[in-house]
Amino acid sequence: MAYSKALDKRIIELISHWDNVIPKEMFGGVCYLLNGNMVCGVYKDFLILRLGIEGAALALQHSRVRAFDITGRAMKGWVMVEEQACAGKRLEEWLNQAKGFVSHLPDKRH
Repeated sequence: MAYSKALDKRIIELISHWDNVIPKEMFGGVCYLLNGNMVCGVYKDFLILRLGIEGAALALQHSRVRAFDITGRAMKGWVMVEEQACAGKRLEEWLNQAKGFVSHLPDKRH
């Protein structure tokens, strides 16, 4: 399944300086793990983000954001952001929001 390589390239440029981040192919796209926890990725033409329950609820107020549901069962605390809502500095803001949430989770690399 194809996913937006252009969006992925932009993500890589913004997170390449983060410590302890690795890519992993998932969901027919790519995800990035921070300290072993999924933080963000690309699914088709969507940015996917792990924001936690409260952060996801706030993000869902945006008209171009929906729950991350590709199987008929939404992943709690995750959202899908339309590529159009990632223009300019907005992508960095989304990524930093996800990093802020995931950086407080226990390290899963061990």
